[in-house]
Amino acid sequence: MKNIYLDYNATTPLHPEVKTCMIEAMEYFGNPSSTHKFGIEAKKIIDEARLSVAECINADPPEIIFTSGGTESNNYALKGYVYANREKGNHIITSQTEHPAIMNVCRQLETEGFEVTYIPVNRKGYVSLESIKDTITKKTILISIMHANNETGSIQPIEEIAEIALKYNICFHTDAAQSLGKIPVDVRKMGVSMLSIAGHKIYAPKGIGALYVKNGIVLKNLFNGAGHEKGKRPGTENTIHIAGFGKACGIISNCFEKNVDHYKKLRDMLIDELQDKNIDFIINSDLEKCLPNTASISFKDIQASSIISAMPEISVSAGSACHSKSTKISSVLKAMKVPFNHAMGTIRFSTGLLTDDDEISYTSKKLSEIIIFLKSQQ
Repeated sequence: MKNIYLDYNATTPLHPEVKTCMIEAMEYFGNPSSTHKFGIEAKKIIDEARLSVAECINADPPEIIFTSGGTESNNYALKGYVYANREKGNHIITSQTEHPAIMNVCRQLETEGFEVTYIPVNRKGYVSLESIKDTITKKTILISIMHANNETGSIQPIEEIAEIALKYNICFHTDAAQSLGKIPVDVRKMGVSMLSIAGHKIYAPKGIGALYVKNGIVLKNLFNGAGHEKGKRPGTENTIHIAGFGKACGIISNCFEKNVDHYKKLRDMLIDELQDKNIDFIINSDLEKCLPNTASISFKDIQASSIISAMPEISVSAGSACHSKSTKISSVLKAMKVPFNHAMGTIRFSTGLLTDDDEISYTSKKLSEIIIFLKSQQ
């Protein structure tokens, strides 16, 4: 059996059409800000990509700001907004299961005089709308709740949260890096003010992303420089990566339902086959409200590192890190209050475009053999 990749939530390979698009874009080396022929050609590529990204999430092209990826988009959204609107208040609301690109930004802002409330989640990783309502104060200026969790795949009630934010005239941001291409992402329907996406999660290159900023939302620039991206993000645009990002957005839009069916079929196949083999495990999300490609599975009383080391041909992610004398559980699993003896054996499986039936069957067979063996050694 060839090496099997089941870690698509971590990153994705370049789509062949994206790679071709990027190679073609390499011919257009001009600075997009230049007004001569070479600059105009490069700017056309960027304009076309911006339109593709905008159409993918139902935004207007001027509302798309290209960034270096999801982390920069999140930093720009949170810091840019609170710095520009500090006179309105200093309170931020987020959840306890956000990506570090949100959590660490919030912790930094706390050192600068901002107050942050970290909303708890339930056992399946979902925030409570009542908790958000109860946390809002007259000083609340920003809510940031991720669309879907990178570890568990749990999808948050973004539209309902947006309604709350609108009622209290609060800016609402969501990190949609994991959800784009897997579930519908429509900024108008969702009602968000800002939304972050990342190229390498959708078969585009690493080092490119975008921030949707609804028309009328004012952000303070985090960088000083020239007037690129209409003055919102200085620095000469990365034409090649932007071209690839735009191409990827077009591909996932055109093949959305087909891809989602593929992801879900294989995710469910893995779970069903493990259940058929009478393997004892729990799933750390509600599969009806979860990314179709994601399964966070916990095996009781077994170290995830032991499982992973026993199947080097299968690439997955662990929900815990085993050190010499201790096991560190992920902050997400801790916030969800997953029992330690389950959390220590948590593995995230995430399917993608290149995953096939044979790979899933091999994985379920190999995994069941490993679990049975490790249990027998206890």
